[in-house]
Amino acid sequence: MATHWTLGCDAADPHALAAFWAGALDYVPEPGYDDPDGASIVDPDGVAPAISFLRVPEGKTAKNRLHIDIRVAGEPPWDLAERERLIRAKADELQATGATHVREQHYDGALGHVVMLDPEGNEFCVA
Repeated sequence: MATHWTLGCDAADPHALAAFWAGALDYVPEPGYDDPDGASIVDPDGVAPAISFLRVPEGKTAKNRLHIDIRVAGEPPWDLAERERLIRAKADELQATGATHVREQHYDGALGHVVMLDPEGNEFCVA
């Protein structure tokens, strides 16, 4: 059996960042977790790992060494036009909620993923 784990993240505003990621991942606030300097979100189905956000005084200063890939297009084989539509729709949705579009990565002429920043400048990809 796999070990259960939680992804821990530093944040200037843990509750705002948790709200952004809850929307991005279709997560919910962790029941019973109430901390003014922290927030935690969970998969409502209890399958994927929890993500916690803790307030820290320092800001982000370098590129992430670890990041989240939001995989909206499913698994291969893909209909490339539908895959691109799903990626672009999710990227647009996230941009409307505070993410920043950085760049697109194409492979053999097809959209591979969109690199974005969350509201605190953490890199992630939509694929």
